[in-house]
Amino acid sequence: MPYDERFITPMRQELTRLGVQEMRTREEVDQALAEATEPTLLVVNSMCGCAARNARPGVAMALANSQKKPAKLTTVFAGQDLEATARAREYIHGYPPSSPSIALLKDGDVAFMLERHQIEGRSAEAIAHDLAGAFEQHC
Repeated sequence: MPYDERFITPMRQELTRLGVQEMRTREEVDQALAEATEPTLLVVNSMCGCAARNARPGVAMALANSQKKPAKLTTVFAGQDLEATARAREYIHGYPPSSPSIALLKDGDVAFMLERHQIEGRSAEAIAHDLAGAFEQHC
């Protein structure tokens, strides 16, 4: 059962205010990701504490402080937009479902991935550092 949208909206806005495109339907996911050849950030957002404390702030810091950035920024919200999240996870080849998670896609493949176990318990600064390194290498 999806979460109450009143609680989720501020969590969505933490990313959308940065210019991250929110995908709420399966069709929106396919439209954004199916033919993306340029580096594309895919954030599987979540209501959990490690998304609030680590993942979303880490993404914000990386985007604010990196010289190179993905051409496209996208997100889905796990536990809320169920079909969109399930479809987005199909683009993250070789990784089990994980939320939050952050993938950098390039030419239809996963070029870089942070799964929940690599987010939980780490600082937003460490996550931003990892993302900035991935941006530098793949963007």
